[in-house]
Amino acid sequence: MPKFKASLKPGVERFPCGQCGAILKYAPGTEHQVCEYCGFENHIEPSAAPIQEYDLQQALRQLAQPQAETVKAQIHCDECGAGFQFDSHIHAGECPFCGTPIVTATAQAKPIQPKSLLPFAIGEAEAKQQFQRWIAKLWFAPNTVKKYARSDTKLTGVYLPYWTFDSDTETDYVGERGDVYYVTVPVQVVRNNRTVTVMRRVPKIRWTPVSGRVRRFFDDVLVGASKSLPRKILDALQPWDLYNLMPYDEKYLSGFRSEYYQVELDEGFDAAKQIMDSVIYRDIARNIGGDHQRIHQARTRHDKTTYKHCLLPVWSAAFRYRDKSYRFVINGRTGKVQGERPYSGWKIGFAVLAALLTVAGIYYYLETSGALEKLQQSDYYSLLIEKPSKNKRYGMCLSRKAVHPAPKSST
Repeated sequence: MPKFKASLKPGVERFPCGQCGAILKYAPGTEHQVCEYCGFENHIEPSAAPIQEYDLQQALRQLAQPQAETVKAQIHCDECGAGFQFDSHIHAGECPFCGTPIVTATAQAKPIQPKSLLPFAIGEAEAKQQFQRWIAKLWFAPNTVKKYARSDTKLTGVYLPYWTFDSDTETDYVGERGDVYYVTVPVQVVRNNRTVTVMRRVPKIRWTPVSGRVRRFFDDVLVGASKSLPRKILDALQPWDLYNLMPYDEKYLSGFRSEYYQVELDEGFDAAKQIMDSVIYRDIARNIGGDHQRIHQARTRHDKTTYKHCLLPVWSAAFRYRDKSYRFVINGRTGKVQGERPYSGWKIGFAVLAALLTVAGIYYYLETSGALEKLQQSDYYSLLIEKPSKNKRYGMCLSRKAVHPAPKSST
């Protein structure tokens, strides 16, 4: 369990070049800091320390105790002599006056400090290529946006804060199992302009009360701890190669921005439980079996729950289109792109018109060729009824009852 502390002394890290004195920056995909002026390289010695998990309940109890009030001290840049402060959620970036890379200690503002990170694996040039490929595939994006993708827009490398959670869960549930069976009933159909009665098999569901217990161990459930980007975008950047996490080293942050966590530990675990609940819900449905399932009640217990606080790399930028800002981010390990995008109204309208014309053409052909009447007189629909879908609808039934919600967990 890490010892929480809040330092009033501004811990500022700089990494001067041993050859010309300029500030070294981390080179993505390497184990080096590089001087952009003389090319000097400083090797980053990898740490052999293991990546630790920390007890969640112990951390929450400690965080609930009164914490010493922190004062965000002013940063002094040795290169130009300027004094300034980063934004409240930033602890690594550049001097706004001369561009010198600066990393401050996270203990100045947050009681929990990052203990591990994934360094950038791709540089800005490769990240731009990934973004250009992504936006070129957006069919309904305005042409102005695609032109932007070819411009020389600068990307910003940012380390975003994340929580990971491990938990051993056990869930007791009560529900119903639905098994499909068939009955033969008379059905009226039109054949050769006459109404006739035919016998057809239709599906019914037999519901049986059930109860049981499911168990699952969750490993590294990932929750974004930044509020700078929507959670939908943060989640869509997965997967991350968390098995390659390495001990936190400020040398990897030089030349990049880095954020403090803005989602507190307890909030992060609440979000993690929602992710776990969706998996547990599927486990319960499989355990119930049958063709359909209803889950009326579920109580989940979490045991041996641990957490990590880590930093993960993204390339980020934004562009404006018609007075609105759109953000996009690129996974700094894999190059996966996610973001917000505008839509072209005329492109969508043209696509809808083309689809309507296609449907109208098909209908006209079927009607004039007589194929539509033959289709209506055939047993096609009865064949569809007699072959129900193999997809199981968890938490749903064929009655008028509403879909049952996913189970709520309790710690």
